[in-house]
Amino acid sequence: MSIEANKVIIIPFSTEYKEAIKILNLEWLQKYFKVEPKDKKVLSDPQGEILDKGGMIFYAQYNNQIVGTVSLIKINETTFELTKMAVSDKNQGLGIGKKLMEHCLDKAKQNEIQKLILYSNRKLRPALALYANFGFKEIPLEEGIYERADIKMEKVLS
Repeated sequence: MSIEANKVIIIPFSTEYKEAIKILNLEWLQKYFKVEPKDKKVLSDPQGEILDKGGMIFYAQYNNQIVGTVSLIKINETTFELTKMAVSDKNQGLGIGKKLMEHCLDKAKQNEIQKLILYSNRKLRPALALYANFGFKEIPLEEGIYERADIKMEKVLS
């Protein structure tokens, strides 16, 4: 892990940084894919679409700036989707994604979440390697979740 990652702190959602989830994810989506209607809906109202439905949003803060984000969206009482993970281009390679993932897994265990799922794309090799390193395994992908998704992974926690 980079020495710089030790200077990264993970903080929970706050209205002060409400726009950060939208800005970071739109930057990422526009670079690699396209912004889908489901993305617009969630990113325009993270409070209503994630938090108010029992989910969680976290930010990576580095040098007093928000440089990364990740969310856990509640699917049901025992399963959450790990989603909306993004790290700003200029801060990639610092171990921020790893810190965000460690934080999500800690929070999942604290909240007795039994399973995390995620959707991704095979061309995002660094992301897939990160997920695999944390024990996520490929499972069958259902149709119609995200146009860009060509792989679904899960991690059973209990």
